[in-house]
Amino acid sequence: MRVLFYLLSIVIANVVTARFAPLEFGMFIVPMGTLFVGATFIFRDLVQNKYGRAKTYIFIFLALLLSGVVSFSLGDTLMIVAASAISFVIAETADTEIYTRLKLPMVWRVFYSGIVGGLLDSVIFVIVGLSPLGAGFIPWEAVPAAIVGQVVVKTVIQLLGALILKQGLAIKEKRLTGV
Repeated sequence: MRVLFYLLSIVIANVVTARFAPLEFGMFIVPMGTLFVGATFIFRDLVQNKYGRAKTYIFIFLALLLSGVVSFSLGDTLMIVAASAISFVIAETADTEIYTRLKLPMVWRVFYSGIVGGLLDSVIFVIVGLSPLGAGFIPWEAVPAAIVGQVVVKTVIQLLGALILKQGLAIKEKRLTGV
């Protein structure tokens, strides 16, 4: 089920980004799919927790292929598909490696690894995909606001996910201990 949620969150992020106009909060520009991209890091951590690091890389590769096919089939330009793939591989790898190496409770590993993954995903995708360096959807002046907007949304999603996970783990522990 974890793998299914991981893969679905990636597909949903692509579909929502392609179908809906970005949110604009003042100077911040946030593609609608960003709400789901933040969740992918949480689901990826849950997959890794169950299947281990080596198998998780197989699921990341599968997700990358699925994301590319869905993105391209929705009409994204080759530059957007490439930027998405590059940012995805780097962000998911960073999330995986940080999650593996942190010696903290699971909730904190999910939160911290997701923040780094979200930051890398945002910076790389906006610069490579959206800026004049890429598809040219936004001017250089808008790049910082686009990055900050995505980072803030992904961080909030990570925080909410970590809090929900913490609550779920506490309920599970109560059931196991009978307290």
